[in-house]
Amino acid sequence: MHGLHLTADLSGCPADAGVMTDPTALRMLCLATVAEAGLTPVGELFHRFEGAAGITGVVLLAESHLAVHTWPELAAVTLDVYVCNFGADNSARAELLLARLEAAFGPTRSQRQRIQRGQAQGPDTPPAGDPHPA
Repeated sequence: MHGLHLTADLSGCPADAGVMTDPTALRMLCLATVAEAGLTPVGELFHRFEGAAGITGVVLLAESHLAVHTWPELAAVTLDVYVCNFGADNSARAELLLARLEAAFGPTRSQRQRIQRGQAQGPDTPPAGDPHPA
């Protein structure tokens, strides 16, 4: 479960941009950016809400997930990228994915968070919480 979890809270995004209100436009952006980052999509769902017309979109990745939530009425977007590093370090791919998506929304302000999840497991490293290695 060792991996990298990145989030970004964007504000001042152009509310009339297609990716803010059109699920097809947001889907195309997300899938193209996932491919550009070298990650592997295995499923997806994009839902447009009535009224303010914001979108929640999720791309399931072989490496974990991407989630995007738009609030055109607030000119805001939240981004969530999590990659596990099982078998390979996908951290640079996650960073590229977040950076490209952030740039596509054109915010005037962005607040990012970076969380290292789990711990790297070696062949001689007992799992966390296991005081009795085999």
